[in-house]
Amino acid sequence: MEETYWDTVFANFREAIAHEEETLPSVSLIAEKEGSPFQILIATLISLRTKDEVTLAASKRLFALAKDPQSMVEISEESIQKAIYPAGFYKTKAKNIKLISEILLKEYQGEVPNDQAKLMELPGVGIKTANLTLNLGFQIEAICVDSHVHQIANRMGWVQTNTPEQTEQALQPVMPRRFWIPLNELLVRYGQLICTPVSPHCSKCPESGTCPKVGVTRSR
Repeated sequence: MEETYWDTVFANFREAIAHEEETLPSVSLIAEKEGSPFQILIATLISLRTKDEVTLAASKRLFALAKDPQSMVEISEESIQKAIYPAGFYKTKAKNIKLISEILLKEYQGEVPNDQAKLMELPGVGIKTANLTLNLGFQIEAICVDSHVHQIANRMGWVQTNTPEQTEQALQPVMPRRFWIPLNELLVRYGQLICTPVSPHCSKCPESGTCPKVGVTRSR
């Protein structure tokens, strides 16, 4: 695909949702207001299998108690659980948040590493969490694929994959690097507002005429 294709698609997607209420994904809001790589990492961990509004509220409650690895190890795992509830798998996440904080203090002088492989060695951190932390915490180009990105990339025919991990790998050779950081934020909002998981609003999509609509059985 030509680089101009990506410019056009990204511009069209942005324009299509420009009139909607400007609500960034929860982790982007936290990055915008807090900016700490640690808080971005922890908020992304909380966000897994959790609705955006729950993630934002849970992260705010937790960071009111502890904003860095040192203060996080000083509070109890039960306090973390209580702060992030009702995030999905909150007990497991609380345990991992505690362990991550201990590891960062012991091995990285309390700093979050800006390396994908090192991030993925931390408890509960997969490729999506690692890449979003690199994107928002360090402005390092990495493709972050959640369910919306995976779905839209396949619907649009950019890739033919079965999992978000496969999508991340498949997008690398076809998408110019300058789109890697804005990809997740834009497609999450686009997936929430236009290209929804069920019955997407194809009538509102400026790419509807050329989109192959892979897997779409009913649209609006």
